[in-house]
Amino acid sequence: MRYDLVVFDNDGVLVDSEPISNRLLAGYLTELGHPTTYEDSLRDYMGAAMHRVHDLVRERTGRRLPADFDDVFHRRVFAAFEEDLEAVPGVVALLEKLALDGIPYCVASSGSHERIRVGHRRTGLDRWFDDGRIFSSEDVGRGKPAPDLFLHAAERMGVAPERCVVVEDSPLGVRAAVAAGMDVYGFTAMTPAGKLAGATRLFQDMGELADLLSH
Repeated sequence: MRYDLVVFDNDGVLVDSEPISNRLLAGYLTELGHPTTYEDSLRDYMGAAMHRVHDLVRERTGRRLPADFDDVFHRRVFAAFEEDLEAVPGVVALLEKLALDGIPYCVASSGSHERIRVGHRRTGLDRWFDDGRIFSSEDVGRGKPAPDLFLHAAERMGVAPERCVVVEDSPLGVRAAVAAGMDVYGFTAMTPAGKLAGATRLFQDMGELADLLSH
């Protein structure tokens, strides 16, 4: 099926940020007295908006995270991005092909607009994503696994949900895409295929995705 819109998740799909951000998140939560391993962070927070971190910690411990938690965490993440962040291998070639084929695309991320922009500037992906192609959980009331963000992106891009395909690497993102009535291709480079149950198709590298999207 040829789609009218390709909706990319950002972290882990366009930029290789999940190892960086989850390592820092686990460390910061542990520092604050909420012992969290890297694996815990991937399981509980990968693909989620920041409010999920606050909600789960409060639900599990009855304690609130500090008021400046998000600001401190993002400062640490952005500093690490400037040192280590790279685009996911094959993404630039894929974007070039979508542009050549005239297939519209955008990004819909649980991350803030600032986080998306910082990562794109660092990796050079900013040339592919102007403001009209960037959508964040900041734009809607609920983040993934709610469908709101993907439905918002489709509406703003002028495409019916059933004509969209979402590219995701997190269980929460797959659930959100399915709830939005969109097909979803699950990226298994970092997430085991079994954790992306519900995906329309699975793929392991961006070259494979380019072939899937061309048919």
